[in-house]
This record gives sequence, C-alpha cells and structure tokens, in this order.
Amino acid sequence: MANQEDLFKKIIAHAKEYGFVYPSSDIYDGLSAVYDYGPNGSELKKNIRDYWWKAMVQMHENIVGIDAAIFMHPTIWKASGHVDAFADPLIDNKDSKKRYRADVLVEDHIAKLEAKIDKEIEKAQKRFGDAFDVQQFKDTNPRVLENNKKIEEIKHRLYPAMEKNDMAGIKQLIEDLEIVDPISGSKNWTEVRQFNLMFSTQLGSTADSASEIYLRPETAQGIFVNYLNVQKTSRMKIPFGIAQTGKAFRNEIVARQFIFRMREFEQMEMQFFVQPGTEMEWFKYWKEERMKWHLSTGIDKSSFRFHDHDKLAHYANAATDIEFAFPIGFKELEGIHSRTDFDLGAHEKFSGKKLRYFDNELNESYIPYVIETSIGLDRMFLAMMSAAYTEETLEDGSERVVMKLPPFLAPTKVAIFPLLKKDGLPEKAREILTMLQEDFMCFYEEKDTIGKRYRRHDAIGTPYCVTIDHQTLEDNTVTIRERDTMKQDRISIDEIRGIVSQRLRER
Repeated sequence: MANQEDLFKKIIAHAKEYGFVYPSSDIYDGLSAVYDYGPNGSELKKNIRDYWWKAMVQMHENIVGIDAAIFMHPTIWKASGHVDAFADPLIDNKDSKKRYRADVLVEDHIAKLEAKIDKEIEKAQKRFGDAFDVQQFKDTNPRVLENNKKIEEIKHRLYPAMEKNDMAGIKQLIEDLEIVDPISGSKNWTEVRQFNLMFSTQLGSTADSASEIYLRPETAQGIFVNYLNVQKTSRMKIPFGIAQTGKAFRNEIVARQFIFRMREFEQMEMQFFVQPGTEMEWFKYWKEERMKWHLSTGIDKSSFRFHDHDKLAHYANAATDIEFAFPIGFKELEGIHSRTDFDLGAHEKFSGKKLRYFDNELNESYIPYVIETSIGLDRMFLAMMSAAYTEETLEDGSERVVMKLPPFLAPTKVAIFPLLKKDGLPEKAREILTMLQEDFMCFYEEKDTIGKRYRRHDAIGTPYCVTIDHQTLEDNTVTIRERDTMKQDRISIDEIRGIVSQRLRER
C-alpha cells in the first residue's frame, strides 16, 4: 500500500514538472480541488476526448452529438431530483476538525473487510496451488464466511438508511462499527447532516430581478431537455443516442486525491434512447462496448473490473461501474445505468410538453427508456497517466521515467532534434518540421545534449524522436528513435510520415 501511495505522489509531481497538470491559481497557493491542465495535459485530455467522440459518434450512425449550455432553467434541477435529493451525508470529527462523507467512512470499513477476504484467498492459493478452488473456499472457509456476513449486515443497514435519508441511522452505524477518524483515531463524531452539492449563482442584472440558478452538476440533463429537438432535427429513429462532453460542477464535501475528485470536472456522457422492455439487452450491450473501448487503449484488462450497484439510484433499474486500479485502489471510472423513463417522464411533467416518441412499427407512442454511459474525462486522464508511468533501469545502470501512453493519445507524436545548433542542421530540421506538422503534433528542440532531449520526451510520452545530423545533409536520411524500445533506425526523410502514421493507427 505504501508503494502505491509513493507511486501516486510521483505521478502528481511528474504531472506538474512536465506540464500535464498544475494546481489552479498556483501563484496564490492554489484553490482546493481545482486544477489546470498544462500544455501536455491539455493535449492528452483533448486526444482522450476526441477518441471517445470518435468511438461514440463517428463510429455509430445512430448517435449524434450536442453541446448544451452550462446554465439551464432552474426547474430542470427540480424535475431531475437534484434540488431535493442531490446531497451527501456529512459528518465532522470534533478532534481532528476534518469533514467526511458518512457513507464513504462506512464503505471504507467494508473495503477493509473485503481486503481481509482477499488476503485469506491469496494465502490459500499459495498453499494449494493449481488444485485450489476459489469458489469452494469462499463457500466453506469460516473466516471468509464470517467477514461476508458482516459485510451483508452493514449493507442492509447503510443502504436503506441512505434511501430514507435516515441520518441518525447512519450515525448509529458508524458508532456500532466503532469507526475512527483516519487522521486522529478519534471516535468523537458530530451528528450526520445532509449537504447539497450544487453550486448556485444569480442570473439577472440587479439583485431584485435576479433568479437563483445552478451550475450544472452533470451534463446528462442538457441531453434530456434537448431530446425532442435532436430527434426531430436529426430525424432519429429509436434506438438512438445523444453524446456530449463538457464541464460539470459539484461542491464536494471531500474533494481530494488529485484530479480523481474535483469541484470542476469534465464528463463524457451518452444517453441511448430505447423502446421500453428492451433496456436490459441494451444495458448488456453498452456494458460490453464500453469495456472494449477501455481495453482498446492497450491497458491490461486486469486493471479493469465491473462493479454492480447494490444500492440503485432512484431513477435506475440496473447500474454498474467500470472500475480502474488507480494507485489509490479500484475506483469508479465509468458508470453504465439503465435510467428507465425517469428523466423524460419528469421533464414531461414539469414542463407540460409531450416528450413521447411515435413508433411507426408498433403504431404507438411511448416515453423512451434510457441507457446512460457516463465517464469522467479527468478520471480517464488519471487512469492513462497511472497506467503509463514507468520507471526503468537501463542496461548501463542509468534510470529513466517513461510515459508509455498509447501513441495515438500521446500529446506530441514526433520530436524533431537537430544534432547541433549550426552547420545548417537547424534549417534542415525545420524543413522536416514543416513537412510533418500538418499531420502530427510535433515539437522542435535544439537545447541540451541529444540524450537529455530523449529523456525529456520519454517523460512526456512522445512515441518518436527524429534526429537530423551531418549525414542528413548528404543523403536525406535521419535517425528515428522509438520510445518504448529506444531502438534507433536510419531512414529516409520520406519514410517518417508512413512509419508514424502506421504506429498511430494501432489500437
């Protein structure tokens, strides 16, 4: 665990040093849980966003995109349930003066019990080897059974209490489990209270005429209120989807863990409208499709897992998360939810406008059901950084840090280096830069030794470095170096584009 914490700290430091992510308002000592993306970070973020958009919109003839405004009519948030129900249970520790989400304290306690079960299984696997039957062990081992029983008992108390907003019940559970403050070790807790996560602001020129509106806490509602516009103008037939990426804002109680949980973040969401009764087959379809997309980035499948929800949101009849093995543990990366007709039904009721679909084949009207896929772009960025960050000891005993990002997502595709800042080499290098930069994001650099320049570009994940030397002027050949293998080849200038293009097409 300590190693993972160290790794997380290294990734955060690396992100700042190499222009991926900076603390926001850094010269003013930052702003809690708000971050800015630097030159390499903004490029990587854009590439992830574009790759998602291509998979969702470009590759599906029945999915279209929109870009809805951040400000929306305040009644939308009443209809969606956010005004009344978008709250987290808040608890303070009187000794450490730290604030926590009460449900997360309980879920962390559950995670410790699950870790104990995993440890028992691991020990038994080592003891019994290939003959080991995991399921039989889980069904018969007394310690595993006892911990599973404890987990179920906790869940049967936590989730109904959350459902009924029973703050006293959640407090009692924390006391019964003897949960201590992770910092002070104290059990001196305040009462649990509800905390609405929406940021509100005023819309209007004077205080008297201003009305209270909210910064959107999710992008999904912008899709739902545009469902009819999109369906008519794009002449979409069910099943069809609407995709959107954009900023959302939540006044998180506990915003920490770098860019994993922020107050201003970006979502990539797709709402897929289907005929009622078919939602479970589409739910299964999108679960599989989204997992395929994640695996297409080249990250090992052992880093991902599905986690089905025990407690369903008020709008859902099925929900699962794709979790990723961050350095802070397996955490939610993407949610896939069957939202039923809750959203369109609620907006139909609150707006007084019919949001039905006339199905020619069935000769009837209905409110479509919705399958949602919702992924945090910042979390996906952190997943890519976590999977890519690699420390290597080379044959000569030296060390390097290399970001093994998928080449098609890397911020810079080709770095171009004249060996020396003289003898016509910079001029020739700039010719090559001009030739390539229309097709690829390139970086030109002539400062420092070639070795230092290679290391810098290893550290930001540049797949190829091209070096121009005196031989280039004689025969129009360059040295091309590949990031992961560090292999260098002598090739013709005319071959550069083809080699890089081929590599970027790999999925």
